[in-house]
Amino acid sequence: MKFADLLNSKAVKAVTTASSKKRLMHDIADVAEVAYGISAQRAVEALLERESLGPTGVGHGVALPHARLDGVDEVVGVFILLEKPIDFEAVDRQPVDVIFALFAPEDAGVEHLKALALVSRTLRDQNFCAKLRANPDPATLHTIITEAAAVQAA
Repeated sequence: MKFADLLNSKAVKAVTTASSKKRLMHDIADVAEVAYGISAQRAVEALLERESLGPTGVGHGVALPHARLDGVDEVVGVFILLEKPIDFEAVDRQPVDVIFALFAPEDAGVEHLKALALVSRTLRDQNFCAKLRANPDPATLHTIITEAAAVQAA
């Protein structure tokens, strides 16, 4: 699995302000609707339902919200870079500004887990995250994400 398979170039966005975690979930869902045709309302509901099981803020300013949805054919991602970090109830209690959300089919099973592992492994690299934070242009962000993962896979 590669980032190029997960992340449509229309699914990358730099957001100047998100007032709350819930507002951010709406932003993610809106991007998913534009990029993949996923119902924004269903996406928000699924993300918030998953989040109620436990926060997906993994630390160091990174969050990996994810959800399974009927009608999604393959695992897809949305990347959001926030200009101003927000509280995301992360494990290290640090605010979050790098968000990679995943949407998977209800029956995705191992593909969903492989995608989560790829994203988690990549975003644990602090140098990689610093590069993302320094480049708020969506096209540049998409290139950084898809090319860095290709280099890691080689």
